[in-house]
Amino acid sequence: MSERSLFLDRGIGETRGVVLLDGRPERLLIERDGDDQATRLGARHIGRVRKVEPAFASAFVDLGGVEALFSFKPDARPVEGQSLEVEIRTEPRVGKLATVRVIGPAQGAPRLLAAPPSMAEQLVSFARGVEIIEGREARQVADEAEAEALDIIHPLPGGGNLAIEPTRALVAIDVDIGERKGNDVKRVTRAANLAALAAAGRLLRLKSLGGIVVIDLVGRGHDGNALLTAARAAFSPDNPGVAIGPVGRFGTMEMTIPRRAPPLAETLCDANGALSNLTLALRLIRAIENEGAAQPGARLTAVCAPAVAQSAKPLAEKLAAKIGARFTIRPEPASPRERFDVSAS
Repeated sequence: MSERSLFLDRGIGETRGVVLLDGRPERLLIERDGDDQATRLGARHIGRVRKVEPAFASAFVDLGGVEALFSFKPDARPVEGQSLEVEIRTEPRVGKLATVRVIGPAQGAPRLLAAPPSMAEQLVSFARGVEIIEGREARQVADEAEAEALDIIHPLPGGGNLAIEPTRALVAIDVDIGERKGNDVKRVTRAANLAALAAAGRLLRLKSLGGIVVIDLVGRGHDGNALLTAARAAFSPDNPGVAIGPVGRFGTMEMTIPRRAPPLAETLCDANGALSNLTLALRLIRAIENEGAAQPGARLTAVCAPAVAQSAKPLAEKLAAKIGARFTIRPEPASPRERFDVSAS
């Protein structure tokens, strides 16, 4: 039986929540200071229908300076100017608006009625009755989850690996048998595919990826029923809304998974796919805080790229209020952007 554990890292400028599934990261939730809570999953609003698009069975809703989209059935077409109580169903991502579900009619101007669930409440919803672990262990788990979420190639238990690469149209997953051992080729490929499906479900939740997913399975002559059963089990935590197709003639399995939050890479990376200056600044601040805890009373010096130092300035003020002004962040033009050094004296 699967076992989940929960971790909460309350950092300077950022809070991270992690769900582990059998000891491996399954979900990583990130909230940063200044994030717009209005479009977080579960936030409830009074919204006003701004525009109706009958051809697409969709309507644009003004939430009070923020716009969202909802789909309607032909017999439930809204009226422009109508007020509705709505709840955020999917958060916005690059190039896409948030979507809402309609709760019912409402009165008054667009406004926020109820804030989204807190990070702790979200974590508990994934594993009820499980104690949330905080502190140093939670920070280490969150760091490891973040690193795995950004990887492309992931090893499979027993050998082999899978590669996960999102594109504009879909998420492509390639299964590679690698050096997986065994004399019976069919049995080896079957085991690799079953392991890949289990890992894919966990990793897509970790990376917060959804939409159309195509898995290129390894081998031929697949046991379609066994793979379909395994896929249903692997992606059951993503329900409602998961649809899984049979293994196709070219050895691929296609499915759709609901998108509820933006891909984690959008939070951690810039438009070019590199870690953003803010992400690196947050890592720098954590490193200084960790070193300060390990060496109380010592003066600390952090050397980093100028762009990262600039992003870290407001965070450094908050850190100084917590551990004292016993550290210096020194910009070094020759320092690689994604590397920094923290030393004590």
